[in-house]
Amino acid sequence: MEYVNPEGLRLDGRRFNEMRQIVAEVGVVSKADGSAVFEMGNTKVIAAVYGPREIQNKSLQKKNDHALVLCEYSMAQFSTGDRRRQKFDRRSTELSLVIRQTMEACILTELLPHSQIDIFLQVLQADGGTRSACINAATLALADAGIPMRDLAVSCSAGYLNSTPLLDLNYVEDSAGGADVTVGILPKLDKVTLLQMDAKLPMETFETVFALASEGCKAIAERIREVLQENTKQLEYRRAA
Repeated sequence: MEYVNPEGLRLDGRRFNEMRQIVAEVGVVSKADGSAVFEMGNTKVIAAVYGPREIQNKSLQKKNDHALVLCEYSMAQFSTGDRRRQKFDRRSTELSLVIRQTMEACILTELLPHSQIDIFLQVLQADGGTRSACINAATLALADAGIPMRDLAVSCSAGYLNSTPLLDLNYVEDSAGGADVTVGILPKLDKVTLLQMDAKLPMETFETVFALASEGCKAIAERIREVLQENTKQLEYRRAA
């Protein structure tokens, strides 16, 4: 199957370095301390943050001079064509851990001792890039909750198909068997917080794909800043009214 035609267009009409459309909104769950919806193309994720609040497990209360970050990832049964019978599976557990570690790198946990922050993520529609979409949604929800952060944690993926590096793979491209590199960064600090690859690549090719994913991360960071700034303006307008 040809994933990039001779004119350089992908199956969905994008160029190799074009991302899918990003739509984001904060404050979507009224009972959460912070929440957000993040869409990348047809992939849609909702995030809800509760905390900082008292640590629920009393045995951990005295041991934590930093905030305890907990994360729960799940996929809605209607998010894909495959029905999932089990509420938790191995992939959900793995992604919960990966996302938690990524968010811990950006949260100033030392400022919130003896407290816990719960991050809940649910994939409503899955069309590739769910891991990155969850990280981006979690960042927005944390900002909405007023959680202090070193920087915005953002993530994007890139792959290598038909001898071409491709930014922000959709499900069809991701399932084609090529290499897929998921990158997470703190853009202002220029720090990599996540790097996962599911196939081997020559070093020169890897560097190209990694650079492409990093540029995608920076574009997402800019979009997230725009969403947060717009939300701040709306809050100021409501207060003034």
